[in-house]
Amino acid sequence: MTSTDVRTEAEDSGPSGYAAARLRLLQEGARSGPPRRAALAELTDDWLAELYAAGAEGLRGVSLVAVGGYGRGELSPRSDLDLLLLHDGSDSKAVAALADRIWYPVWDLGLALDHSVRTPAEARKTAAEDLKVQLGLLDARHLAGDLGLTAGLRTAVLADWRNQAPKRLPELQELCAERAERQGELQYLLEPDLKEARGGLRDVTAMRAVAASWLADAPREGLADARRRLLDVRDALHLTTGRATDRLALQEQDQVAAELGLLDADTLLRQVYEAARVISYASDVTWREVGRVLRSRAVRPRLRAMLGGGKPAPERSPLAEGVVEQDGEVVLARVARPERDPVLPLRAAAAAAQAGLPLSLHAVRRMANAARPLPTPWPAEAREQLVTLLGSGRPTVEVWEALEAEGLITLLLPDWERVRCRPQRNAVHVWTVDRHLIETAVRASELTRRVGRPDLLLVAALLHDIGKGWPGDHSVAGEIIARDVAGRIGFDRDDVAVLATLVRHHLLLVETATRRDLEDPATVRSVAEAVGSQGTLELLHALTEADALATGPAAWSSWRGALVTDLVKRVSALLAGDEPAEPEAASPTAEQERLAVEAFRTGGPVLALRAQTEPQAEEPSGEPEPLGVELLIAVPDQPGVLPAVAGVLAMHRLTVRTAELRALDLPDGVHEGSVLLLDWRVAAEYGSLPQAARLRADLVRALDGSLDIAARLAERDAAYPRRRGVVAPPPRVTVAPAASRHATVIEVRAQDAPGLLFRIGRALEKSGVRVRSSHVSTLGANAVDAFYVTTATGAPLPGQDAASVARALEEALRG
Repeated sequence: MTSTDVRTEAEDSGPSGYAAARLRLLQEGARSGPPRRAALAELTDDWLAELYAAGAEGLRGVSLVAVGGYGRGELSPRSDLDLLLLHDGSDSKAVAALADRIWYPVWDLGLALDHSVRTPAEARKTAAEDLKVQLGLLDARHLAGDLGLTAGLRTAVLADWRNQAPKRLPELQELCAERAERQGELQYLLEPDLKEARGGLRDVTAMRAVAASWLADAPREGLADARRRLLDVRDALHLTTGRATDRLALQEQDQVAAELGLLDADTLLRQVYEAARVISYASDVTWREVGRVLRSRAVRPRLRAMLGGGKPAPERSPLAEGVVEQDGEVVLARVARPERDPVLPLRAAAAAAQAGLPLSLHAVRRMANAARPLPTPWPAEAREQLVTLLGSGRPTVEVWEALEAEGLITLLLPDWERVRCRPQRNAVHVWTVDRHLIETAVRASELTRRVGRPDLLLVAALLHDIGKGWPGDHSVAGEIIARDVAGRIGFDRDDVAVLATLVRHHLLLVETATRRDLEDPATVRSVAEAVGSQGTLELLHALTEADALATGPAAWSSWRGALVTDLVKRVSALLAGDEPAEPEAASPTAEQERLAVEAFRTGGPVLALRAQTEPQAEEPSGEPEPLGVELLIAVPDQPGVLPAVAGVLAMHRLTVRTAELRALDLPDGVHEGSVLLLDWRVAAEYGSLPQAARLRADLVRALDGSLDIAARLAERDAAYPRRRGVVAPPPRVTVAPAASRHATVIEVRAQDAPGLLFRIGRALEKSGVRVRSSHVSTLGANAVDAFYVTTATGAPLPGQDAASVARALEEALRG
């Protein structure tokens, strides 16, 4: 069926005919994108014109006008209809009746309607008071009635906008900034709002308004395609959900991708991010140009008065060879020849970042059009300029984005293409892979005083996750890529080896520190063997901190930092020749000893709660981090302690942040034997902490079997069904090879949830193993826990038994 056939059906059958024609149009698989939006707008135009004609017979001085998105012809399947009934004020009663004849059929079909009835004077007055109304009127389009009335309003509104632009554009920019602060950046969000987030459709509308003011214009290249892509995604989102939504929720992404014929949800997000990046960059350039023009207008009259007329020449301050500053931007010098100077892009970028200034769009495009690839290996100046750019701190981000927008980054580093705009489906990460790499370099620039080779630290920061664009373990793939890139950049063989080691082991310190027993010599030796030298260890320590800080707030804390520092000190001592001593029982504190004695004498659990805050770092960044509460529990050595304690805490809605369990020998003169000591740190999910007496009473019942924890937790789960969302990956349980000579280390990776530690403890108890110590770590929604287990006699598990325990634990967690 053609567009003409669809329109004829709508005209012949009234509202029901329009609904049928609309449905038929939306179900046509062969038509999508701009053609479908245009056809839907045209179909709606004709229907509304018919409604207008039926109710406006004999009426003069009235017109029906589409405004906003409908005025632009951007009708997605569930878009609002933005309509203005414009009239000359001569017959308000008849106009009100006409409005009812138009609005009610629209509502009857369940279509969302944003409507108003105004005279031209009222419309202009409202626009002067409400910027959003004025933006909508800039896209006014005549539908029916008095064409002259509509044309007169359009002319007046555009004239008002241009006359008021110096005042209203800063107001519009502020609105855009507030929206970005509220909604975040579209190019990084896992569940982005296609319209409201920075880099979304609202920003395109704002740039159209800037262009209409005649003060400045947006970079046009790629902008229309980016806007079309976001509109296509919104169309598919409306069709798959059946709702008027702009938020691309996680659970909808696979369906939306299928509707668009894309491979998967990651491909969809990457296309959305690429479009958002084009729009964000164009928006930044546009607002910078608006600021420049407004400043120039404010200064020029005074300069002309001082100079006696004439236009002053712009000031140009040299920054580097071929690079100057002009009017708050970095531009190319008149003598610059990018076609003959392959280092110029890096030199200009480094100079801009060092000066804290943006690279001008004209300069970046000229270099992109003329630049030649650097020779292999790079000349020393190119390598030095890259390091300078990476070490410039926060300004590096904007400069890097300018280079990337015009394809210069992939020209310099072809491997960058695989990580560009690549989403990270891990709630701990707040950035895409490529932005995370730049953010890590920014963080690393703050740590360069701590290392002997800051250049290697900065380049390692840039490359540490470069393997995420390839299948398999990204650290292994990244090591191969890093060797190749470092060689091309021009580092010598030894430096290439160090960079490869840093990329291969960039997760080693934090994973070992939070999941392994640092008192075990095997732990320290394994790290020392992987790192190899004091210099590499120093660099890896700084890279670990920079990487975690650049990941997101859940990835780093003073507690994690202290554990990593402790591990680094132990490894450094071993590399210096000091062999780690075999682990001895740690001396208990006075409080721990008191609790142990009391537990032995009473024959039951004894506990103490103490509020904790994490200590300030050497360079405090704010208030001490709340760590929750330290929970010390001493229990006579007996089976079932771990699941009992974990279950009671889950019942009381306490989140376990860290958990350590060990046997404590009783002091001399008390009794021969041991008490289990649990040193846990917990926090209330919400509300206040329960009283210690209540926890102890429930723990006593849990240990003697009179409290059915599993049933209580199951009842609570049944009362609070899980929200619909992304299905978590299945849990994974592994045996860490050669992690300890004194115990078998079983590592559990699972979705964090109330009662998880209880289920793990119960499964280990059923397997007949003893938990010597446990190391609990939670990153966002992911729990990564390590358990040092032994046989009943205190020996490591035989290999076959360890594998059997791991399988049983994994099956218990899947069930």
